Amino acid sequence: MQLYGKTVVVTGVASGIGNEVARLARFHGARVIGVDRHPVDMTLDAFHQADLSDPQAIDALVAALPARLDGLANIAGVPGTADPALVARVNYLGLRHLSQALLPRLTGGSVVNVASILGAAWPERLAVHRALADTPDFAAGEQWLAAHPVPAESCYQYFKEALIVWSARCAQPWFSSHDVRVNCVAPGPVFTPILDDFVTMLGPERVAADAGKMKRPAFADEVAEGIVFLLSDAARWINGANLPIDGGLAATAL
Repeated sequence: MQLYGKTVVVTGVASGIGNEVARLARFHGARVIGVDRHPVDMTLDAFHQADLSDPQAIDALVAALPARLDGLANIAGVPGTADPALVARVNYLGLRHLSQALLPRLTGGSVVNVASILGAAWPERLAVHRALADTPDFAAGEQWLAAHPVPAESCYQYFKEALIVWSARCAQPWFSSHDVRVNCVAPGPVFTPILDDFVTMLGPERVAADAGKMKRPAFADEVAEGIVFLLSDAARWINGANLPIDGGLAATAL
């Protein structure tokens, strides 16, 4: 697995999984362009501070990025304790807007989206997730969501489900037209700065139940390995996948 000669954009680079993906991708030879709304304290080949909840800010970011890219790791996200509208804009609509804008520059490259084990129930809402995925842009997506409100208590799960469905629906047409692979990873609990937010969001009963099924939460670098693999040519025939990186937690449901 190596990324020599590749230029990769990593969002959410200031902390957690994004920080580890940037570090590991550079170790494997990539030129890494970091994106975050917060400043960074690490070595990168370039960095852009941007608000990924704002389509105009995303457009300005896209204008500043190179004309040729080899990978996009969409890692930036907010927890379910945030305002539901912000969860929608960052975790789904903004991610989609950035990916669509960069698609022509990614020919022969790879997009990796960070979903979640909490998105596993997507088949139960497949019809609505398909309908949202079919909206053409950020504004149309917001209009659709205004007409189909998402309950605050399940907004995080909902948009991770929606991300899995959108990624799968993009995978074959983007691969056919631009030779761009689109995959997701689905982490379980991870030791990151927002882990406490997930404990608050899920509640003590769910947390206690999951704790009895897993060895421990992941370390961010353990998730980063899978993302960097999917960015590399070693994964050149993996497309449309949703890779669990959860220490086997999802498997305990069977």
